[in-house]
Amino acid sequence: MKYDVTIIGAGIVGLSTAYNLSKEAPHLKIAVLEKENSIASHQTGHNSGVIHSGIYYKPGSAKATNCRNGYNLLLEFCKEEKIHHEICGKIIVATNSDEEKKLQNIYDRGVQNGLKGLKFLDENELKEKEPNVSGTKGIFVPQAGIVDYKEVSKKLFEKGNEKGVNFFFEKKVAAIKKENEGYEISTGDEVVTTKFLVNCAGLYSDKIAKMDGVNLNARIIPFRGEYYLLKDDKAKLVNNLIYPVPDPNFPFLGVHFTRRINGKVDAGPNAVLAFRREGYTKSDIDLIEFLESISYLGFIKVALKYWKVGAYEMYRSFSKKAFVKSLQKLVPQVKEEDLIVGEAGVRAQLCDKRGNLVDDFLIEQTKNGVHVVNAPSPAATSSLNIGKEITKRVLQSL
Repeated sequence: MKYDVTIIGAGIVGLSTAYNLSKEAPHLKIAVLEKENSIASHQTGHNSGVIHSGIYYKPGSAKATNCRNGYNLLLEFCKEEKIHHEICGKIIVATNSDEEKKLQNIYDRGVQNGLKGLKFLDENELKEKEPNVSGTKGIFVPQAGIVDYKEVSKKLFEKGNEKGVNFFFEKKVAAIKKENEGYEISTGDEVVTTKFLVNCAGLYSDKIAKMDGVNLNARIIPFRGEYYLLKDDKAKLVNNLIYPVPDPNFPFLGVHFTRRINGKVDAGPNAVLAFRREGYTKSDIDLIEFLESISYLGFIKVALKYWKVGAYEMYRSFSKKAFVKSLQKLVPQVKEEDLIVGEAGVRAQLCDKRGNLVDDFLIEQTKNGVHVVNAPSPAATSSLNIGKEITKRVLQSL
């Protein structure tokens, strides 16, 4: 099989890239290789469904730029394709004076990132938005919304199919060999020849990049995020999206409440080391992958830096009572019996050798390849813009 461009991974970023490429360059022969038997099987399919506004991200960063541009493209795409979505807004809630001080910095970032209509809320105004919330001050972010990213992915897949993109499932990449002005990609049972390679392999993107000779000096560490679900008769405790003030020293947003597009309400997630790259449960273990994570110097440094937070996150993973206590900071009425076990997702988080969890998106380029090696949240919101940017790079190189 010979192609002009081969994309590895059929999550939302890979699908967006295929969609954009097929639209901008219909003459190209494009293949997508996916190791599972369907699209959106991992990070995309376990996404909480939030359309992010871009309020948190450092102005000028790849996250900030891609999120704002991707947000507009996503809404446009959803409207055009009649994908059910809702711009419901969210509140970021401070529960003490220390958190109140941090709100100003978040607000300022939002303004610098082009957000309009941000509003500080006092205690009474918080109650007007979310009657059951407990907080001293907050910010209302009108741009935040909800969508089912699996539905977005299905539509991208359909559009790519219509444009002649060739999708191949159950094709796990075993080896990549540079050949003349391109590559030979082995999937075990067959070889794909391609002029250009796009790596959107998510949780395995670092391994694919290394097959192409990219010197990353970093490794993907899988962090599992576990959710509870409010029982249907308790979903009314939450109107829309309720977030805490994030800890600026920790790369995760903290447990929050998310109303999904189907009306269900998620509570979570925590953030614990997964025992394999696609380890969605505590019993899901791959000894080799687990040892790769915990023996990596960068991870050891991260673990030493965040050991208190990490220990608490692990404790909260095993203790529903501790999990509920965190949720009660935002909504005191929530009780243990109001929650049932929900889904879990695994975040592909790049960690460098110095012990830094790489905060921004990272896309590496070789002569005939583009590698999306770090694309955690808000990658789903940003996906259409990331696909557009990758398309530009591909067309400049071919």
